[in-house]
Parts: sequence; C-alpha cells; structure tokens
Amino acid sequence: MPKGGRAIFPVMTSLLDPDARGRVILVGAGPGDPGLLTVRAVGALKEADVVVHDGLIDPRVLEIAPATAHRISVAKRRARHTLPQEAINALIVAHVQAGSVVVRLKGGDPFIFGRGGEEVEAVRAAGLPVEVIPGVSAALGCAAEAMLPLTHRDHSSAVSFVAGQCKGLTEQDWAGLAGQGRTLVIYMGVATADAIADKLMADGVAPDMPVAVLEKGTLPGHRALRTLLADLGPMVAREEVASPAIIVVGEVVELSDAEDKLVAWARAAESMNG
Repeated sequence: MPKGGRAIFPVMTSLLDPDARGRVILVGAGPGDPGLLTVRAVGALKEADVVVHDGLIDPRVLEIAPATAHRISVAKRRARHTLPQEAINALIVAHVQAGSVVVRLKGGDPFIFGRGGEEVEAVRAAGLPVEVIPGVSAALGCAAEAMLPLTHRDHSSAVSFVAGQCKGLTEQDWAGLAGQGRTLVIYMGVATADAIADKLMADGVAPDMPVAVLEKGTLPGHRALRTLLADLGPMVAREEVASPAIIVVGEVVELSDAEDKLVAWARAAESMNG
C-alpha cells in the first residue's frame, strides 16, 4: 500500500459485504484465454466455495479457485443441455442458501447473450445477494486478436450485436443493423450461416459486403476467415467452421488480418480447371 493507505487500483463499487457468506458472484470469464480475465474476476474465484461454470471454460481458469471449491459443470451445447436454465437457477440458489460463496462463471460477459440477467432475477427473487463482474465479450476479444476494429472513423460509426440462434430468426427485424457505415456482430451463427446471409441480403445488404468468421478466438487453433456475404454459408461449409465462432459483417472486415478465403477458393478452382 502507498502512503496514506490508499489502494493503487481503484475498487469497483460493490453492494456486498466481502466477508459475508451466502452470496452469488456472476463472473465473466472472457472469450477463452485466461490472460483476459479481469483482476476482479480472479479475486472472486479465489473466494469461491462453489464454482458453477460453462462448458468451454479453460481448465486453467478453474484452477484459480481453491482446491476445496466444488466445481459444477452446466455445459450447454446446441440441442444438448446438461441442465435446463431453471435447474441451473435452482442449483445456484440452493448452494447460496446453504451459506456458500457461489461463483457463476460464464464465458465472455454475463450480460452479452450469457443469460446472466435471468440468473440475477432468480437470485433476487429468492431474496439473496448477487453481484456481477463483467468480462471481455467474445466479439471484443476475437476482433482484437484478428486486428478487426468494430468501429472506425472512416468505415463504421455503429456496431450491433445479435444472436444467430434465437427463436424466430426469420421473424426478427435486423433492418438497418448492417450496411455501409455499420458493423453487425452475430453470435452463435455458424449453424445458421446460410439463413443469416439470405436474411441480410433480403433486407437490402449488398451481396458483396465483406464478412468475417472468427473461429475459436483467443484459443489454440483459432482462425480468422473472410469472404463476401453471398459466400458466407458456402465458406462455413468449405472450411468446416465449428463453434465457438462469431460472424462480423461490415466494411471494417477489410481492415483485418482475416484470411481471404474467397480469393483462395477461386485460385484453387482455377488451378483445378486449368
């Protein structure tokens, strides 16, 4: 501590008593790389009695919690959930009522397509204290790794985030979210890439709008691929892109380090025909 006893780093305001038992801390684990955890997230993990975690959390992150902490995976995969959300909520509440410090460890940021809002509601409905520690969302971490600026003074003054697997995808109104001067980031869109491209083109986005797919961002084996909107679905299939991955639509894609797979595919086709 420096003179006067003032902390070097300012402390994020918390409504919770740090010595109290029986509380929940929703922690954003970031996009994958443990080095992207916040200092506050590390501190919360070190206090945990119970860690309720998503399936894609790096084991090195889980190791930060005390060896005595009970680790519970509530991994979710497309069409395969170990527990429904209501059961996860009940699990968290039960452990808090037993007096545990429960860290709910979520990939990315708890409030960006992480269902953190639902878990906060459930904990508050039970009359229990809850706190949220933000994390680096996948869009930010993956884009930074690919040198892809989501906004740029010359190319994009607005950025929007949508989920590509939400119910009623075709009925959702994405008009105005993508196009000249705008960036659209699509989470969980690999399985519906063809439908997403069709939807955007039907809403007036040019077929030659640049688009990037950022696969396994900040994790081993990560890839950054780019093509044009009309080729999005075919490229995902050709390159056998797998989740986790995000899709970025907009002119800013051309500024990135993402590999141009449309050019590579065209050259390969020419060599085969030649």
